[in-house]
Amino acid sequence: MRVVITGGTGFIGSKLTDRLLSVGQKVVALGRQVSQASKNPDLKYVQCDTTLPGEWQDEIKQADVVVNLAGASIFQRWTPKVKEIIISSRIKTTENVVSAIGDQKDQAITLLSVDGVGYYGFHDDELIDESVPPGSDFLAQLGIRWESAAKLAEEFGARVVICRFGVVMGKNGGALQQLTRIAKLGMGCQLGDGNQWFTWIHQDDLADILEYLIGNNSISGPVNVAAPNPVRNKELMQSIRRALKVPLLLPRVPGFMIRPIAGEFADVLLKGQRVIPMVLQENNYKFKYPSIEKALESILSKK
Repeated sequence: MRVVITGGTGFIGSKLTDRLLSVGQKVVALGRQVSQASKNPDLKYVQCDTTLPGEWQDEIKQADVVVNLAGASIFQRWTPKVKEIIISSRIKTTENVVSAIGDQKDQAITLLSVDGVGYYGFHDDELIDESVPPGSDFLAQLGIRWESAAKLAEEFGARVVICRFGVVMGKNGGALQQLTRIAKLGMGCQLGDGNQWFTWIHQDDLADILEYLIGNNSISGPVNVAAPNPVRNKELMQSIRRALKVPLLLPRVPGFMIRPIAGEFADVLLKGQRVIPMVLQENNYKFKYPSIEKALESILSKK
């Protein structure tokens, strides 16, 4: 099977590439940063800007599966310029991917396209599964557009799976790298009142789930790619401190101190979603890391 991954050289894409190669798939990794050619005959790197049409789309025309991971990080202050980059990196890439799928001839194709649990907006303590409608804030409205662009591939006969990610927890990148850095300085405290829910997924489970979705033709539509046990912010920070064996010097950071620094993005930090992976559970998917303690131990252990 030939799998093309947009954002294939990034934090998540690199992990997925390794997973697919380990089970004998052929992978084409598309990305802006490609340091060297692959020495693996089953792996091809293509340096490109997927927000622009180009020769990279020919790779999709030859694919059995496309995993659409491309998108600028949301973990920054959302200035008007940053918002524009966040939106275009997702929408334009997806439109170009779907256009290439439409040009494909006589071949069924699967599209796994990413969104985030921010699609649901903020819901306090409510349990959220895939049936819950979208919210009204920036990330939710972005998610509506992003998912709608991906679903157009169904008109060309593609099986489309919308993968709504929790925050990915893993080594050498992502949110956890930033959280552990501040925890080691004694500032691994709760944000605001600490009761906001944090929906997460271990990088190994994420790669396994994407591989599982590629091979399971009975699943389409939205899938929450999240651990079955979301945690509150204060529990998350306590678990990180415990895993690192570091003290706490600062008891908490009040919301009024975060908002002037983070701007609109502060809502992502101070609010949250309690998302559960109902579709995966109904299909009897077994998580390797269902609890945050077990996940952090595997990531942060020095062994």
